[in-house]
Amino acid sequence: MDLFTQIVQLLVDTFVMIVGLGVIWVIVIFFVDITQTEHAIRRNFPVVGRFRYAFEHMGEFFRQYFFSMDREEMPFNRAERSWAYRAAKGIDTTVAFGSTKDLRPVGTVIFVNCPYPTLDEDGSPTSPVTIGPGCPNPYTTDRLFHISGMSFGAISRPAVLALSKGARKAGCWVNTGEGGLSPFHLEGGADIVFQLGTAKYGVRNDDGTLNEERLAAIAAHEQVRMFEIKLSQGAKPGKGGILPGVKVTSQIAEIRGIPQGKDSISPNRHPEISNADELLDFIDRIRTITGKPVGFKTVIGSIVWLEEILGKIGERGPDSAPDFITIDSGDGGTGAAPMSLIDNVGLPVRESLPLLVDSLIRHGLRGRIKVIASGKLINPDRAAAALCTGADFVISARGFMFALGCIQSLQCNQNTCPTGIATHKKSLQRGLVLEDKAERVRRYQQTMENEIGVIAHSCGVTEPRQLKRKHCRIVQNNGRSVLVSELYPEPEQQEVN
Repeated sequence: MDLFTQIVQLLVDTFVMIVGLGVIWVIVIFFVDITQTEHAIRRNFPVVGRFRYAFEHMGEFFRQYFFSMDREEMPFNRAERSWAYRAAKGIDTTVAFGSTKDLRPVGTVIFVNCPYPTLDEDGSPTSPVTIGPGCPNPYTTDRLFHISGMSFGAISRPAVLALSKGARKAGCWVNTGEGGLSPFHLEGGADIVFQLGTAKYGVRNDDGTLNEERLAAIAAHEQVRMFEIKLSQGAKPGKGGILPGVKVTSQIAEIRGIPQGKDSISPNRHPEISNADELLDFIDRIRTITGKPVGFKTVIGSIVWLEEILGKIGERGPDSAPDFITIDSGDGGTGAAPMSLIDNVGLPVRESLPLLVDSLIRHGLRGRIKVIASGKLINPDRAAAALCTGADFVISARGFMFALGCIQSLQCNQNTCPTGIATHKKSLQRGLVLEDKAERVRRYQQTMENEIGVIAHSCGVTEPRQLKRKHCRIVQNNGRSVLVSELYPEPEQQEVN
């Protein structure tokens, strides 16, 4: 009994001491807050004013669960994320009672259904498309929907592996992002698009210039099918890629050829490319070294510079053209970007895509140059709308992040991603079970293509590549919808000289 009494007394004394220290701490904080001059809330409401910062921080995580409606949030609302989650998990993607989508806002896409839709048994497989038919090693695929650029560094080792393995199962390609080719891209066995960023990670000399031997070595991998020169990114046009030093591990530093633990900031453009002629020369240089299709990725603010490039191709001949152009949307995603750019620069893909396609038609290059659309195209309706407007392929990064389990916690640049996707902390990566996530990637890709096909059949065509501008309407300021074919009538096609 004496021992029990002593234990109880010890606990009581400990409790009293903790409470006493707490009271002292509150008193100290009270005087600190009431005398400081930087924060008005803390000065007017000492101690309790500090809870504002905790609630502000926690609100970022709990807002989507308790307060936001299904169609409210940005960059992706709950309905959009929920569809991606269900598709990836193989759960029924149908909904009951009625749609929660408001069809009245300006810009809403409405597809033109056919009174005699295509019977499912009459539907045909998606037509294969060949990119770079004039290359020694052209690339042919019948997949519509592929994985956009996410570099090893921006995302974790298990995330890269899951994407690569899932892409192989689905038959689509995976883009390396500008961080170089990692062993994990190759290990998964998928077709790979190597992205050549402005810092030339993985194929650079010490001074940041292109190392042709390293580039040729990467091209020697059979899995590496194409090369994409990154001119700009939708989330940060005019700004190079940003990888915070906290995410630059020894392995990432070795792959990229940069110092460990220091911020990895790419130049805001390729030093070799300052005009149309230099861009075409650089494309030819990469294609000559690799023997594989070469294109470029850009976000469009004006069509003038593209018109200049296409005009130069007319002078040089179609063999000088890029094999593809990837159009990123002004509201595209990133691991880290200045808010001034991510919010305000670059056209959204719904506007830039028809501008590009029309320019290609005018210059007689629509068949020569394939078009890849990117930027918030994570659901079948957005992807189908891009196909209607002229895209040959649709790619997504954040859609596949949702397939991996991303909860949109907006922690990509902090190395604290709670799902293990965008962090290099082993304790968080353990939540990402490789085989399960690879299967989710496969299911998401295949469900996307299946439901794009459902839209195509509803419009009366046999497969998605037959979707045209006449199959899509866009709501205008007056509340009425207009055919895309009327908003953007296709120009007359010219012959290539």
